[in-house]
Amino acid sequence: MFSKTLTSEPTPSLIHESGKRTPAWSVFLIFLRLGLTSFGGPIAHLGYFREEFVTRRRWLTERSYADLVALCQFLPGPASSQVGIALGLSRSGYAGALAAWAGFTLPSAIALTLFALGISRYGDAISPGALHGLKVVAVAVVAQAVWGMARNLCPDVLRVTLMAIAACIVLFVPSAWGQVGVIAAAGIAGLLLFKPARIVEHDPLPITVGHRAGVLWLSLFFALLLGLPVLAQLLPSQTLSMVDAFYRAGSLVFGGGHVVLPLLQAEVVPSGWVSNEAFLAGYGAAQAVPGPLFTFAAFLGASMSATPSGWIGGLICLVAIFLPSFLLVVGALPFWERLRRNVRTQAALAGVNAAVVGLLLAALYQPVWTSAIHQQQDFGLALVALVALMFWKLPPWLVVVGSGAAAWLLSISP
Repeated sequence: MFSKTLTSEPTPSLIHESGKRTPAWSVFLIFLRLGLTSFGGPIAHLGYFREEFVTRRRWLTERSYADLVALCQFLPGPASSQVGIALGLSRSGYAGALAAWAGFTLPSAIALTLFALGISRYGDAISPGALHGLKVVAVAVVAQAVWGMARNLCPDVLRVTLMAIAACIVLFVPSAWGQVGVIAAAGIAGLLLFKPARIVEHDPLPITVGHRAGVLWLSLFFALLLGLPVLAQLLPSQTLSMVDAFYRAGSLVFGGGHVVLPLLQAEVVPSGWVSNEAFLAGYGAAQAVPGPLFTFAAFLGASMSATPSGWIGGLICLVAIFLPSFLLVVGALPFWERLRRNVRTQAALAGVNAAVVGLLLAALYQPVWTSAIHQQQDFGLALVALVALMFWKLPPWLVVVGSGAAAWLLSISP
């Protein structure tokens, strides 16, 4: 996977730069530059991080970086953002973790919040055809994500079957709790059905967090996951309901940022917080900005039909959806050496990964396809966008802009 070998180093997991401390403001500026320039989704983000922190800055070795990526792919949440949080933690403690997240996240979050405010205030001035083009390009983006994830996470008949069953169930039970139940059932099925090989060779991670601190952060994660729905019922509040919905979505996303689409759609559209049209237009726009896809939460928070909305709503939803990533990364680091060797853990994760591909496949049909593809020209535009992404390898932002322009031209043509 990596081209550089480090067998001659005296310390296998760390190199000379890794022991140094970096000021939190410097960590922020480094990640801010990445947040402004990192287009292409989570896989591309991990490539940018490797170039910046392994090759250029020599903060950690190739194998240490690979091990860190493995941890963040094992946990629910956005893997690239979690790797950034862990890198910031290793260089400047908790302040560094916060600085890394803020630098990488704020550019796209601000851009999407401004887009949401623009739609709400000047929606009549924006061409309906252009907005429809954003919904159409979302079909291509999600289809590409389904194909890529299925190739990696569903390599055999058993996992393809789990994927298909999961997709059918969430289409028949279109609710957030139905999706949670599918993920849990898939984990149990993985325990019973899969026997992955044991992993032996690895490097220790270049981060030291005590076991007691890890237990504290993990306990807080589960306390919020279980307690927020109860509080939202006992203390009816729009703000508390938003925090509960977005925290739960951030806690249950396995397999990449695109999987957050069905979870968030089930939370914000049926409740009437955000219209389905605005949801899909924002999701399409999210492909045109750099940084993590989870900043789509800022768009949704700013688009809320009830208060809080605007900048405050965007900030609340943004923090709520990323908070599980902080708690899980910091809490899991002390126990990763044991977890990564656990065959039962790997088996459960194999089942969960197959199920989340099914969730995304169901979302490709409802709401993405059903809301965007109404006539032949919509299908043709979505097909061209998919070919542009998968085979022409055009950058996503260019495909989004081109689809919006093409849909606008089609809407004004006689």
